[in-house]
Amino acid sequence: MSKQIQDAYIVAATRTAVGKAPRGMFRNTRSDDLLAHCIRNLIKQTGVDPKHIDDAIIGCAMPEGEQGMNMARIAVLLAGLPDTVSAMTINRFCASGSQAIGLAADRIRLGDADLMLAGGAESMSMIPMMGAKPAFNPAIFTNENIAIAYGMGITAEKVADRWKVSRQDQDEFSYNSHVKAMAAIAAGEFTSEISPFALDDHYPDVASGKIITDSRVLSTDEGPRKDTTVEGLLKLRPAFRSDGSVTAGNSSQMSDGAGAVLLASEKAVREMNLKPLARWVGHCVAGVAPEIMGIGPKEAIPKLLKQTGVKLDDIDWIELNEAFAAQALAVMRDSGLNPDRVNPLGGAIALGHPLGATGAIRTATIVHALQRRQLRYGMVSMCIGTGMGFAGLIERV
Repeated sequence: MSKQIQDAYIVAATRTAVGKAPRGMFRNTRSDDLLAHCIRNLIKQTGVDPKHIDDAIIGCAMPEGEQGMNMARIAVLLAGLPDTVSAMTINRFCASGSQAIGLAADRIRLGDADLMLAGGAESMSMIPMMGAKPAFNPAIFTNENIAIAYGMGITAEKVADRWKVSRQDQDEFSYNSHVKAMAAIAAGEFTSEISPFALDDHYPDVASGKIITDSRVLSTDEGPRKDTTVEGLLKLRPAFRSDGSVTAGNSSQMSDGAGAVLLASEKAVREMNLKPLARWVGHCVAGVAPEIMGIGPKEAIPKLLKQTGVKLDDIDWIELNEAFAAQALAVMRDSGLNPDRVNPLGGAIALGHPLGATGAIRTATIVHALQRRQLRYGMVSMCIGTGMGFAGLIERV
C-alpha cells in the first residue's frame, strides 16, 4: 500500500554558541557533550516525552576520536533520553548537519516516524580538518580528479580564477561578514536560538597549591571581530598559493559547536500539543567537479527550486555557508542571489564553521529569523568537499 506524503514540521531549533578552534572557549569540550546539551534543551523547550522520539540522525564531518563510535547514540544517552531512542551518525562533510535534518524530515514525510531528532556536532579543536589520521587512497596521485586530491584552499583559488573574483572583492565580503555578525550580536539577534552552555575550567594555582575553578556561561559566538578592517585583511598573505588571493582572513574559521532540531508530523503536533515553527519543504544535493567544489550550491539551488516549485525571488532569507569568500561570491553571482537576502547576520567567515554542525546551526538561525521577522521562506545551502552542493528549503508556519 502506498503512503501519502505528509508534512514534517520543525517544532524546536537550538544551537550552542560557536567557539574558535583550536584555542577557543570549547577547546576542551567534547562535541557529544555540546550536542547532548542541545538535545536536552529541545526537550525542555517543547515539553515532549522523549520516549516518543522515533530516532535521532546526527551529522559529523570527521566522526572519529572523541566524536567517533556513533556519536549520535552517545549524545542521546548523555542527554538522559530513554534507551529506546535509537540514533545514527551520518557524514556528508560540511552538509552533514543539514543532511541529517533532511533525512529525518523524510522519515516523517513518508509516514515512517512521527517525532525525530536531527542535527550536527563538531569539535575541530579535538579532531582537526581531514581527521586525526588522514589515509587517502593512493589513486589520488595518479588521478587528481578523485575526491579529496585537491585541498580546499586550492579549490577556492580555482573558483576565484574561473569566476574572476578579485582579492579586493573577497576581503570586502569578509569585512562585511564581521560587520553584520557584530551588529547581530549587539542587537540580540541570536539570543532565541542559542542555548547557553555552562562551563567549568579547572587550573592549578601554584602559590596556594589549590585547584581553581573558573565557571562561565557561554552564549555568544566567539568568532566575530569588531576590529576587522578591509585594510587589515588586504595585508594578509595568500594561504594556499603564493600568487593566490585566498587568505586566512577571507576563509571560514575553524570552530567548535553543535545544533539540533526536533521535527514532528501533523499527528504528533496535534496529539502532543506542539507549536510548529517551520515546515521542512525539501532538500537537494548536486555534484560538481572536485577541483571547483565551492561552486556546488549553484547546481543544488536550481535543482531544489525545480523540485519544490518555489521561485528564487520568493526566498526571503538565505544562509549560504561562507567556506571561502571566493566561492560564496561566485555562487551568489552565478545563481543570481540577492546580496541583501544572503547571510543578513553574517556568515562562517565571521561566525565560524564547525563543519558537520554548520547546517544544523544555520537552520536554527533561519527558523528563528523567519519567526522574528515574519518572513515566509528560508534556504540553507553550502558547498561540500569532494565536489557537491546542498540546498534545503524551510517555510515558516
